[in-house]
Amino acid sequence: MSDTRSTWTSRLGFILASAGAAIGLGAIWKFPYLAGSNGGSVFMFPYVLLSFTLGLVLLIAEVALGRTGKGCIVTAYRAIAGKNWTVWGYLGVLTGFLVLCFYSTIGGWTLSYLLDSAMGRGLATNEAELGAIFNGLVANPAKALGFQALFLFLTGWVVAYEISRGIEKLSKVLMPLLLVLVVVVIVRGVTLPGAEAGLAYLFSWNPEAFSFESLLSAMGFTFFSLCIGCGCMLTYGSYLSRETNLINGCAWITFLTTAASILGGLMIMPAVFAFHLNPSAGPGLTFMTMPVVFAQLPFGQLFAFAFYACLMMAAITSSVSLMELVVAFLVDEYKVKRVTATIVSGLAMFAAGSLCTLSFGPLADVKPLFNRTFFDLYDYFTSNLSLPIGGLVICAVVGVKRWEMMKEEIRLGSNASDAAMSLFRGILTIGCPILIVVVLVSGLL
Repeated sequence: MSDTRSTWTSRLGFILASAGAAIGLGAIWKFPYLAGSNGGSVFMFPYVLLSFTLGLVLLIAEVALGRTGKGCIVTAYRAIAGKNWTVWGYLGVLTGFLVLCFYSTIGGWTLSYLLDSAMGRGLATNEAELGAIFNGLVANPAKALGFQALFLFLTGWVVAYEISRGIEKLSKVLMPLLLVLVVVVIVRGVTLPGAEAGLAYLFSWNPEAFSFESLLSAMGFTFFSLCIGCGCMLTYGSYLSRETNLINGCAWITFLTTAASILGGLMIMPAVFAFHLNPSAGPGLTFMTMPVVFAQLPFGQLFAFAFYACLMMAAITSSVSLMELVVAFLVDEYKVKRVTATIVSGLAMFAAGSLCTLSFGPLADVKPLFNRTFFDLYDYFTSNLSLPIGGLVICAVVGVKRWEMMKEEIRLGSNASDAAMSLFRGILTIGCPILIVVVLVSGLL
């Protein structure tokens, strides 16, 4: 294990690792329930359009900051914008830390369901029975915390190795395997009788179903799905060589992330409609609905294992980027050895994250602020406040304060014209802030 800052060994490694960071649980867990709750296609179409315009521009800007600053988010802001901007870097580190605190709770659930499916357990014939299984997990502190600790351990095991031997190697294995398993589950789902209703729900344009709420959800998910604002992509960009075409690489990341979200919808919606279940079941759609579907399928246990294996792989590829953000901060700013930084980060995340896990059990009635549990508070602060603020800071640094320098960094390795860069800057300084402010204000209301 090396403590020297390394680089990605290949452009493919960077793209797969970054796509894995962005895909995470969002594609398989969050996209289906958001699409199900917001009209299917009237949510999906705006999301795709926003991802390849405003989302792509923001992603390019954040990765460019990392490659220019050659360090963690605090180091990069100090080097590029000056020491007065480091406060926003510290906010980014805190955001990544808190996101993984509550993310590891869901990661622990995923591990538990994966283990149950591997051992022939966890399927149920109705949602009430499955609710009892889920409640049995979250109400058992030792079991829930144990799986959360195991999830963080697996994440730390990858991060402890230098970037090319840990995260890059893992991504090159897990991302192709994830695609294969996703396709297997999709093929089974779309061949079910009645599955065409789920396909129509996702892909048939229905203007009457359009609403401002669905557009707002699409805007928010665009921001969330590309992992923009906290510094994960900035950190990954800091390991990127100057020979890499940054624009092309980020376009591939956006394509893979968007495609993964659509595939996540295809994994779930056809089966949900085939068995006449509720597509707007909300966040519980994955854990509280899908096992009922698997219980009614031939070889359902096998498909359940494949499904939760997909979810687990997506969770790990995303969680390593969040822990890497914090570890890189400790290594770059305080010269802590990578292994030590990983251990310290993991223990701190478990200590703070245990409050999130217990929010579904013994601490369910503890609501320290704004009538929210610890889990809800962490989620609210990061999703509604710090991530949008981080996005606005990126727009300000790249598009205004250091535009001339960042423009050349972005163009490096590409044939982008002056007109294209002017359009890029316009989107970054006008379109992106509008998107972010709308998401920020709506999240606070």
